[in-house]
Amino acid sequence: MSVIEDLRKQGISVADILLPKKGIDMNKWAVIACDQFSSEREYWQNVSDYVGSEPSALNIIFPECYLEDDDKEQRIRDINSKMNEYLASGIFDTYKDCFVLVERKSADGKKRLGLMVALDLENYSYEKGSKTLIRATEGTIMDRIPPRKAIRKDAPMELPHIMVLINDKNRSIIEALHAKSNELEVLYDFNLMMNSGSVKAWLVNSEEDLKVVRDGFASMLDNLDKDNRLLFAMGDGNHSFATAKSTWEDIKASLSPEERERHPARYCLVELENIFDEGLLFEPIHRVFFDVDPNVFDDALKAVDPNFSKSESKDKESALRAINANDGKVRFATWKNGVFNVYSLDRDRAVSAPKAIQIQIDDIVGKRKIGRIDYTHGTDSTIAIASKGNNFAVLMPDISKDDFFDAILRGGAFPRKTFSIGEASEKRFYIEARLIK
Repeated sequence: MSVIEDLRKQGISVADILLPKKGIDMNKWAVIACDQFSSEREYWQNVSDYVGSEPSALNIIFPECYLEDDDKEQRIRDINSKMNEYLASGIFDTYKDCFVLVERKSADGKKRLGLMVALDLENYSYEKGSKTLIRATEGTIMDRIPPRKAIRKDAPMELPHIMVLINDKNRSIIEALHAKSNELEVLYDFNLMMNSGSVKAWLVNSEEDLKVVRDGFASMLDNLDKDNRLLFAMGDGNHSFATAKSTWEDIKASLSPEERERHPARYCLVELENIFDEGLLFEPIHRVFFDVDPNVFDDALKAVDPNFSKSESKDKESALRAINANDGKVRFATWKNGVFNVYSLDRDRAVSAPKAIQIQIDDIVGKRKIGRIDYTHGTDSTIAIASKGNNFAVLMPDISKDDFFDAILRGGAFPRKTFSIGEASEKRFYIEARLIK
C-alpha cells in the first residue's frame, strides 16, 4: 500500500494545490479570512482600493461584512464567475499530490507553523456528542451554514481560512518538516497586506516527507482511546468546515460508492497547526452580565455545583492567579464595583468554566429573560464595560493547551465564544486553492 493510501486511512489526503503563477503580486492576491473585520467595512474597502484590478482572492471570497446586503445573490454569482475566469485564464500553477508547509510571522515577530492538507469530511460531524476523528471545539450555530453553503454549492474551487489543531506534544510532524525546510522547494515568500506580517511556504511532496506525516499521525493514533478517538480539533473556521460537510452530504447522495471514494468534494483543504506551537496564542473570551444581580447568578450556579465556594480576592492579579491555578478545580472570577470574587467548582460537575457559565447564561438570560450578555476580549476592557450600570464581569481562566483535547473528550465541544486564536490581523490569509468539482 502506498504512503498516500496510508494517509487516507488516517483521514488525511494530499491535494492538488493551486497557487498563482510567478509574476502575480502575492501581496495583492492574499487577503485575510472573510469573517474578520466584519463590522469594519472601511477595512474591506481599503483592501479593494489597494487591490484594484489585479488578480486577488478578494474577488473570489465573500467578506462577511456584506452578508446582510441586498445584493448577496449577485455577489455570489460574481464570485463563481470570477473563479471560472481565473481558472480559464490560466493564472494558477498546479502542484500535484502534495502538502504545503507554512511559516507565518505576525507584525510583532511571533512565528507559527502550519501544514496545508485535505481532511476527509467522512471523519467529521458537528452533531452534539459526536466521536469522530475531526470535531468542532465550539458549538456550531446551524443558522450560519446556509449562507456559506449558497456560496460553496456552485463554486468550482475552495480557498480555505480553516485552521485545525493537532495534539502533537512531541512535535513530530510540522516541526520535523520545518527542521529540514532548507531542503524543500520554496513556493512563496512575501509580506502580507495591511501590516499583517509575512508568510513563507515550502512544497512537501517527496515520499520521505510524506512518511514523516504518516508516521507521526500513526503514533498519535496509537495513543488515543480506541472508543473515543480525537485527532483533529477545529481551531478557526468551524462553520466553513461544517458547510463543506453539509455540501458533501448533498453531493454524495447522487454518487456511486466508487465515485464517493475519490470525489474532490469529499475533502476540505485546511491548515493544520500544532496546539503546542509557541506562536499559537489562545486568549479566553470573557463575559459581562448586564442588569443581572450577582445573587441571582450565585443561586443559579447551585444547579451546576451545589457545593461551589466563593472567596474575595484582594486585586486583579491575585484573582487571575487563583483562577489559573492548576489543581483540578474549575475556577473563574467575577468583578463588580471594584470587588473580585473567585469561584471554585468540582471538575466532574462543571467540566470547564465556559460550560458552567453557559448554563448560567441559558438559565438567567435565555430562560428567565433577565438582563443580557456580552462576550468581551481583554481583562481590563471587560472590567471597563462592566463598570457602567448594574453589571458584573465574569473573567475566564486561560485556555490550557495541555488540557484542551482532554476537555473536549470529557465534555464535548466548548460553548460558543470560549476562546480566540490571536488577533484579527493574525488570522489565516487566503492563498492556496483547490478544485472541488
